[in-house]
Amino acid sequence: MDFNDLAAFLAVARAGGFRDAARAGGISASGLSAAVGRLEAKLGVRLLHRTTRSVAPTEAGARLIERLAPALSDVEAALDVLNRFRDKPAGTLKLNVPAGVARVVLPSILSAFLKAYPDIRVEVVVEDSFVDVLSAGCDAGIRYDERLEQDMIAIPIGARRQRFATAAAPGYLAARGRPEHPSELLSHACLRAQFAGGALPIWEFERDGEVVRVDPSGPLLVKPAAAMDLIIGSAIDGLGVIHFYEDLLRPHLDQGSLEAVLEPWWQHFSGPFLYYPGRRNLPAPLRAFVDLVKEGAL
Repeated sequence: MDFNDLAAFLAVARAGGFRDAARAGGISASGLSAAVGRLEAKLGVRLLHRTTRSVAPTEAGARLIERLAPALSDVEAALDVLNRFRDKPAGTLKLNVPAGVARVVLPSILSAFLKAYPDIRVEVVVEDSFVDVLSAGCDAGIRYDERLEQDMIAIPIGARRQRFATAAAPGYLAARGRPEHPSELLSHACLRAQFAGGALPIWEFERDGEVVRVDPSGPLLVKPAAAMDLIIGSAIDGLGVIHFYEDLLRPHLDQGSLEAVLEPWWQHFSGPFLYYPGRRNLPAPLRAFVDLVKEGAL
């Protein structure tokens, strides 16, 4: 059995399609299709259901994935031992992160890491939903503490204290007035963001030990990963009040295109964590990333 054909099948199944797997692996979609076809011919069973829009494992394919994924991980770990004989580790590090982290936390971190380790290639999968990073084919994830997977090692990464900021365009505030208490947002046009999984987070504020939660309505509802710039742009255009990560709104607040409202009520929250499986031998690229994060170099 050709090892490359097995790896190609697993890559296509994880990516949910030949084109996405080809982009991730730097292999042509036709080459992956041929590899899966050879594997199915040798095994005598169909492993993937193929349509013009999607690819999904058959029952036989799903059973093979259950046994194949750990085995290939063991092979990759065995090959990774060779990194000990290099001056610097090489290979691929695949991270699963939410959109806000990709925009605010990762740029400076990845710049420092890739300069330190030029032989490592980093793949970043941006997802706001809760995922099993191993099943998704990733080495590690970055999430905030309330969305961490269990039975994982988690270490702080990035700024340790962040805030949600509330703001609106000067023109909107001139026309509608400036709220002085969070409860007044119920009478304002508010621009909402929804998690990919469907949850609509409540806006939460805190001052002098008093916590206020509001569930306002407004003219626009978006999912952050798909339309983060849209909701910020809509606030700048004067469509309503936005409640979002301060780091994302800060440039517009400094420029004056947005004005802060309810700032004494802005709530702090802890920064994100890098999390990964607690196995004894980490792949060399992940070990290098973890070591730099722990050293505080990132």
